[in-house]
Amino acid sequence: MVGSGIRSGFNRFIQGIRAFLGRGRKAQLDAELQFHIEMSAQSIQASSGVSTEEARRRALIDFGGVEQAREETWRQRPSYFVETLLQDTRYALRGFRRNLGFTITVIATLALGIGTTTAVFSVVDRILFRALPYAHGDRLVSVGLTAPIIPVEFMLGGSYYVWRDNQKPFEAFTSETGVSACDLTERNPARLSCASVEASFLPTLGISPLLGRNFLPEEDRPHGPKTALISYALWQSHYGSDPKILNRLIEIDGVQTRVVGVLPKEFEMPTMEPADIVVPQALDEAGERREAPDSVMYAFARLKPGVSAAQASAALDPVFQYSLSLAPPAFRKEVHLRVRSLRDRQMQDAYLTAWVLLGAVLAVLLIACANVASLMMARGAARERELAVRSALGASRGRLLRQTLTESMLLSLTAAAAGWALAELLLHLFVAMAPAAIPFLDKAQLDLRVAAFTMLLACLCGGVFGMLASVQKPRDLAMVTRSTGSTSHSWLRRVMVVAQIAVSIVLLASSTLLVRSFWNLQNQSLGIRTRSVLTASISLGRQKYDTNQKQMQFFLQAESALRRLPGITVVAVSDSLPPSGWHRESVLNVMAVSGSSREKSGTGGMVAWRWVTPEYFRALEIPIEQGQNFTEEERTSTQHLLILSKLLADRLFPGQNPIGRQIRPSPNDPYYTVVGVAANVKNAGLTGSDEPEYYRLRRNLPEDWTQSSAQSSTLILETSLTPQVLTPWVRSEIAHIDPILPVEIETLDQRVNKLADAPRFEAALLGFFAFTGLAMAVIGLYGLTAYIAQRRTQEIGVRMALGADRADILRLIATEGLRLILLGGALGLASAIGVTQLLKSLLFNIGPHDPLTFAAVALLLVLVALAATLVPARAAMRVDPVVALRCE
Repeated sequence: MVGSGIRSGFNRFIQGIRAFLGRGRKAQLDAELQFHIEMSAQSIQASSGVSTEEARRRALIDFGGVEQAREETWRQRPSYFVETLLQDTRYALRGFRRNLGFTITVIATLALGIGTTTAVFSVVDRILFRALPYAHGDRLVSVGLTAPIIPVEFMLGGSYYVWRDNQKPFEAFTSETGVSACDLTERNPARLSCASVEASFLPTLGISPLLGRNFLPEEDRPHGPKTALISYALWQSHYGSDPKILNRLIEIDGVQTRVVGVLPKEFEMPTMEPADIVVPQALDEAGERREAPDSVMYAFARLKPGVSAAQASAALDPVFQYSLSLAPPAFRKEVHLRVRSLRDRQMQDAYLTAWVLLGAVLAVLLIACANVASLMMARGAARERELAVRSALGASRGRLLRQTLTESMLLSLTAAAAGWALAELLLHLFVAMAPAAIPFLDKAQLDLRVAAFTMLLACLCGGVFGMLASVQKPRDLAMVTRSTGSTSHSWLRRVMVVAQIAVSIVLLASSTLLVRSFWNLQNQSLGIRTRSVLTASISLGRQKYDTNQKQMQFFLQAESALRRLPGITVVAVSDSLPPSGWHRESVLNVMAVSGSSREKSGTGGMVAWRWVTPEYFRALEIPIEQGQNFTEEERTSTQHLLILSKLLADRLFPGQNPIGRQIRPSPNDPYYTVVGVAANVKNAGLTGSDEPEYYRLRRNLPEDWTQSSAQSSTLILETSLTPQVLTPWVRSEIAHIDPILPVEIETLDQRVNKLADAPRFEAALLGFFAFTGLAMAVIGLYGLTAYIAQRRTQEIGVRMALGADRADILRLIATEGLRLILLGGALGLASAIGVTQLLKSLLFNIGPHDPLTFAAVALLLVLVALAATLVPARAAMRVDPVVALRCE
């Protein structure tokens, strides 16, 4: 009866509450609520005879509906959401201020994870996700033939026109013949890069000039009007963004050329080569169709809607078979058709690197979020009494979840702001390390797109660890009051620690493999001397040096001038240098050996070759293993002389003496006499397989200084002086010969180090992520072990009171951590075996499942993780039993 009367009065009271709330009288509601709770508690105590505290607890539970009713009434107010959010925010900020250590730790951990992820995303975004700067760029493809002689798909002039006329899967088909150096020879001369393209090039790509127009068909013909489109950067830097640039005549390689347009700011060649000026390629189409095609072209096309690259490849098979019939029969098996997206052609090996870096940094972020979630759970355990009281007062689980999410989002957004600043610093570091092998790295920036990604990341992180911290339902107030501690979330924290350890193992194994691969790359034998060698690369302008004689005279004069400088002992000239991947190439099986009838099958592979002067081998310390080196006297002779590499000599003359034998390198060449055999050198980059090689003596005769071979050459200087001292002297001597000629001077060590930029970048970044992840995983393990030790304080006291010694306590706590280490390590090693297989193409002279690497990683994990476990375990074994038994 008493209970029924109370509930009847309570219902009438609720109606009054709603009236008060509608007029904003929240304070009066609270006072009325407390009065009725006290009345109910007195009634319960009188009827049941329980203690005052227990009676009040039961009254709180009975009146939970009041809290819910109040909540529902306030939800009807227009400003409910804002008021609740402000209330939760103020409450959260007060809690953060009371526990600054927790707040700073969470923000710093999340800032590290979000900052590194933002920086890496800004780098890989252009490679993996951002649309190409062309209209409907997903429909653009690269089309052509693949063969050993050229590393990317290409076409030959006559075949190209047949393909263009008979293709069906494309709505547009175009070509370009490459980018080469050119000179702006007007009042302010400059060395630039010029691209030669078909008139349909820009329309096929879906690009319109920023100013002016595209090329007309009559301008893309031999002897047609000379026109050009200039890049936005050239328009700004050289012409001051002058809008009157249109129809202005400029001199390109001494030829008057009319500017008909300015390219958009975001324009880039589909081959990703820099181009300051774009000109019509002006090929003789009739001649290309009529004669044996020899003009190398690169073709691009726009797919028709709904047509895939695979379907286009199948549709092109008839014209491919036509082109194949033009190739020598022995070579046809090595020629293939390729149609691939323009993005695939541009990115090539950078795809894998980008995915590896993004996956690694997301793993670090995952570890950071797990650590923060663990901290939030520990904080939630310490707040169990507070949450139980709020629940008893009628706060729903959703209301408590909203408070937790508010706290987590505040922390996450603050961390995102700090992470943005960190990302800015990291991005500057990445750009400073920028290897040429990673496209767009120098263009990476923190723009609105990256900002949106960072905000999304912060919201996801805040939501995830906020939800994890709220996964446990608040316990009953009486249970919290009677218990000394809770084990809520302990299973989830253990799972997260195991996951952190497993992810750390994967990162460590991957980074260690890349570091060892980089070490192998740096310490391999190149077959040449790189120290004390200075190189001066020079590209002669076509207008001023328009004959073989002029080019020869320039280099002979430069060679003579540099020999007179103090500290220079050797001067040589070559058109290319190892171990760079660029050199002249020919097909092995086109080489004819006098008096030999060896069988030829296919191309036989590629052969590298260079034009060199006699001191080339001395400057680079390449031993002559058989025969002799070229001599200075031979430079003025009429003999055609060759030196073979050991690898090529073994291919052409197995078990024979090649000295004195006659070789014709190609059908259009005369026969050359072999005078020596040189040791093999690394000539296909740092990671490529070495190719057989031969060296032609460059004589002091114009026929050996053709424009294609002499326009760009390198002076090689052996010196006892430092580069800082010698470089100004070399530059001055070149300037005396030609004061406006650009010269690129660097040591051979610097040239070689550039080739290692990409693997160095990958190893450094992945190593940083791996050790960052390991550090956070170890911190997580330490925190969990310390938490477990603190929760078992009373148990430790009981055990010690019953006779357990300190070693037993150490073993008790350490065993828990050891189980997590072993489980996480086993999962990590199993995962690493699969993940490292994906890195196979990035490794050099080391396998993806190298046992030494995996053993070293496992040992490192065990040592570091055990240290993180033993520190809190040792602290637990020093607990005073008396203090432990008194602990609540």
